[in-house]
Amino acid sequence: MAKAVKYIGLLATFLLYHSLVKAQPIVSSKDSSQVNRSRLRTLIVGSSVLYGAGLVGLNEVWYKNSPRQSFHWFDDSQEWKQVDKVGHFYSTYHFSLGASRAFRWTGLSEKKSMFWGAIMGIVVMTPIEILDGFSAGYGASLSDFFANASGAMFLYGQHALWGETRIHPKYSFHRTKYPHQRPELLGKSFSEEILKDYNGQTFWLSVDVDKFLPKGNRYPKWLNLAVGYGAENMIFARDYQNINAGLPPYRQLYLSLDLDLTAIKTKSKFLKSLIFFVNMIHLPAPAISFSSAKGVRFHGWYY
Repeated sequence: MAKAVKYIGLLATFLLYHSLVKAQPIVSSKDSSQVNRSRLRTLIVGSSVLYGAGLVGLNEVWYKNSPRQSFHWFDDSQEWKQVDKVGHFYSTYHFSLGASRAFRWTGLSEKKSMFWGAIMGIVVMTPIEILDGFSAGYGASLSDFFANASGAMFLYGQHALWGETRIHPKYSFHRTKYPHQRPELLGKSFSEEILKDYNGQTFWLSVDVDKFLPKGNRYPKWLNLAVGYGAENMIFARDYQNINAGLPPYRQLYLSLDLDLTAIKTKSKFLKSLIFFVNMIHLPAPAISFSSAKGVRFHGWYY
């Protein structure tokens, strides 16, 4: 279930933000708590309608023809080397970020916008987990709930601690040799593999180095350091299943450079939206990988 659904919020986040930045902002560069009630009402009603329609559509696609049963839990915390859990963290973070920008558009202060954006991220993702709990084919996952909440709190916590975002969760993907072995599970095309093949997914924490240095430093504001996480040798969810298939799964850590596109200053609302979207992705760059299976390796161009 988590394979496809967890990314839906990202597209919705971008579209929502893109539509909002086209409007004339009512807040200045300084913090403001003067709420435009008309915009706030529009945001609440519009997002509620869209989200309600999304849940109805999700039910029609995923649950309508699936057996139902009473609410139950399913422990999937040991599956896919937890790459899917990091995906939940990443998705909820970016949905919360988009929601916080939307609240800022209404005139809420930066602090309140971040708080309610984080709450919105959790609120939006929770019903999906509850629907899983009533499906005989899935089950509610406590680790999914925790990963979702962690993503939202990672956004809010940075602003509570530093008053700004200094560490950006990002995502990258490369095609692997595994989908052809189980295409129904790992994807039959590139577009499916992006969502389903955990072997090719890498999740990053991109650190704004200049923001941790003293003011007036000359470190390039656009150059970040990124730490990544991924795993390979997985055509089944559980370790023992992969081992029985002759594919001992293993984790990989990465150290890489990254570009902070938010350092680009522009008055173009379209470019601001594009930067917001592209900054969710770790662009190809040199990297070093660390794993028990392959040791330390240098990649001249990793994505």
